[in-house]
Amino acid sequence: FAKIGVFNNLSHSNILSSIDNFVKEIDNSQILMLPGGFSAGDEPDGSAKFMVAVLKNKKVKEAVENLLKRDGLILGICNGFQALIKSGLLPYGEIRELNEDDLTLYRNDSYEHISTTAFTRVANVNSPWLQDFTIGTEHEVVFSHGEGKVVGFNIDKFKHLIAFQYCDFNGNATLNGRFNPNGSYLATEGLISEDGLILGKMGHSE
Repeated sequence: FAKIGVFNNLSHSNILSSIDNFVKEIDNSQILMLPGGFSAGDEPDGSAKFMVAVLKNKKVKEAVENLLKRDGLILGICNGFQALIKSGLLPYGEIRELNEDDLTLYRNDSYEHISTTAFTRVANVNSPWLQDFTIGTEHEVVFSHGEGKVVGFNIDKFKHLIAFQYCDFNGNATLNGRFNPNGSYLATEGLISEDGLILGKMGHSE
């Protein structure tokens, strides 16, 4: 069964208590899911900054590492995807410090928030998350974000980890703004870690 956890940051003691509760739940779970959301008004990296700060906490980092060691799974949607990238969990499979060459999520090409649907194609099935998918299968998915453009100087290094791509009506991955609503490099809509245990994507498939 799924258990929804609320991270209380109203006071220092609330934060410490929430961290302890979060660690306890991770230790007793098989899957960690980071949802989308609009905390802090979704100002640049709003929700992602908050989630990454929590993930980098020593206790939480250790709990996440132990989850992955026992083949637990991690999923991040929208701002959750952003948190996975900005913490290093994607594409590296671990929480780590990043540099300017690493992947990140940047403002949509339109520099505006978008709320729309778009077509995506399955580009990879090397993950427990994707075991029932077939490469080339298309889905129409809902999107709502202001910073969904996957960019990075070293993105070619990780193109084999692209799980989903924005595609046109013919199923071809595309940078065409009519089909790729944020302008993501290599038409990237979702990524997996090298071991496939972690999946992140912009579209609200949930």
